[in-house]
Amino acid sequence: DDAPVPRDDAKPRARVCSRPMSNPSQTRSTLCALGAIALWALLATLGVALSHVPPFLLTGLALLVGSVPAWPRWRDWRVPAPTLLLGVYGLFGFHFLLFIALRHAPPVEANLVNYLWPLLIVVMAPLFLPGLRLRAVHVGAALAGFAGAALAIVGGRELSGAWSWGYLPALGSAFIWASYSLLTKRVAAFPTAAIGLFGLVSGVLSLACHVALEPAASLSARDWALVAAMGLGPLGAAFFLWDVALKRGDPRRIGVLSYLTPLASTVLLVLATGRGFSGWIAAAAALIVGAAVVGVRAEG
Repeated sequence: DDAPVPRDDAKPRARVCSRPMSNPSQTRSTLCALGAIALWALLATLGVALSHVPPFLLTGLALLVGSVPAWPRWRDWRVPAPTLLLGVYGLFGFHFLLFIALRHAPPVEANLVNYLWPLLIVVMAPLFLPGLRLRAVHVGAALAGFAGAALAIVGGRELSGAWSWGYLPALGSAFIWASYSLLTKRVAAFPTAAIGLFGLVSGVLSLACHVALEPAASLSARDWALVAAMGLGPLGAAFFLWDVALKRGDPRRIGVLSYLTPLASTVLLVLATGRGFSGWIAAAAALIVGAAVVGVRAEG
């Protein structure tokens, strides 16, 4: 029998095939998170254009508009009461405390405190989601991202050294959004279309706050168009994308990516107002993009 003896090359091939491949679910999660971040980046520019509209009125109308695309899926709104309360806690509670903070604290500093929420998502993930562990690379990337966010938000301006009790609701709003984002993975699975119900109820509550806390206001046709844009984008589609991202992805990775929001928001504001780019924005971009790359590559 002169048949050639086959080479034993199965093991090398097995090693090649065993290399970790990209996870389609993780990829989709990252894309959805980036989509939400891109839409949230528009919020500051739209907010400047609508700065004359009382904030609770603006948020209430935008949340109602943002819920409209989910109305045809109203049957998916049949969620347990705890799930509905979680959704209202996240969407309404976050905006309520943030507006209280902006009323009683310097806005730049309050916004900076509020942007602790991505860091809180990273740090609290193992506490809320058993099976996840916190590694130094995650904490380091989150801290670098926060440093970049601070540069993007502050932009070289002097911060007020005085204490303001308004920082407490700003911190509370950060905690609410971080905990809401993590707890959506703990409650019984619910359709993403149910985010429309969360937005609808939160919008009604925001309008109730407008009636109780703010003066009446009238809107022009241009105002209504901008409100519709805000509702369909940053306060609508962004929440649906965020829900998909969190359900399919690693919250530690998503938390680090979230620091792209203040950077992109600042860049859009600079473009919209015609101001020049400064070294602060370049430094912020280097820190945030570097943190995002490290956070996306981190495993375990």
